Amino acid sequence: MIQHSETLHHLTPASQAYTEVLKDFDPISLEEMDTVKMLNRFDSKFILNKDILKKVLEAVSHDYFVLETAGTRVQSYNTIYFDTPDDRFYMEHHNGRSTRMKLRKREYVDSGIVFLEIKKKDNKGLTSKERMEVPCLENGLSEAETHFVKSHAKLNGVKLESKFGSRFKRITLVSKNFDERCTIDIELHFHSYSADKSDMNELVVAELKQKRQYLRSKLAQVFKEYKAPRQPFSKYCFGRAINEIDLKSNVFKSGIRQIKNQINFLDKNTESKE
Repeated sequence: MIQHSETLHHLTPASQAYTEVLKDFDPISLEEMDTVKMLNRFDSKFILNKDILKKVLEAVSHDYFVLETAGTRVQSYNTIYFDTPDDRFYMEHHNGRSTRMKLRKREYVDSGIVFLEIKKKDNKGLTSKERMEVPCLENGLSEAETHFVKSHAKLNGVKLESKFGSRFKRITLVSKNFDERCTIDIELHFHSYSADKSDMNELVVAELKQKRQYLRSKLAQVFKEYKAPRQPFSKYCFGRAINEIDLKSNVFKSGIRQIKNQINFLDKNTESKE
């Protein structure tokens, strides 16, 4: 069983800085947010750095709610990703297959909930998610969990094993029109079980989740204003590609360079506005 909750629950100075900005947002609870679950949605991802994120939050504080759980507006997450011995799910993404999936267990630390999640993307770019609540965050799959995977992912007879873990903190915003959600992931830590670990503290990954793709929403426009463009990103693939030197990753290398350059550019862009 993975035990990171106590460490993650402690707010770092960066998280505390965001918490101050988030005080200007109206809160929303998990129950109230149920009307905008977005289990079937279109995703658009944006790469920022931690300094620009503060400015983005200031710009949208009157247009979005912020999720508040257990008295905190910066939640902690732990995730374990599963794959086949030959890395089928990773390679489907690497090889550009339009229909692909990820299998993971995710611990929502502050609410004390753990889900086994099957995340699929179809050839039209629509993301769907099936999930079941499980007792705890463990590396293996129980009999009931294996049955769930077989039922929803058609993986009969396929061996699955834990490959990769991620830890991060998340800010969740909900449009006051209830037609959009945005998750903002900070303080990312990637851990490949067969290789290395890496911390990406400068990296911020924002993801707009919409029932229909609409890149003129308030947040999308603010991202554009701060030159944080829409960019494909997978924590699972990115983390494994930078950690595991023997893993095939040539298709991801240009994207990794772009992300690193983008973070450096955003740092310079932030300095020029000070």
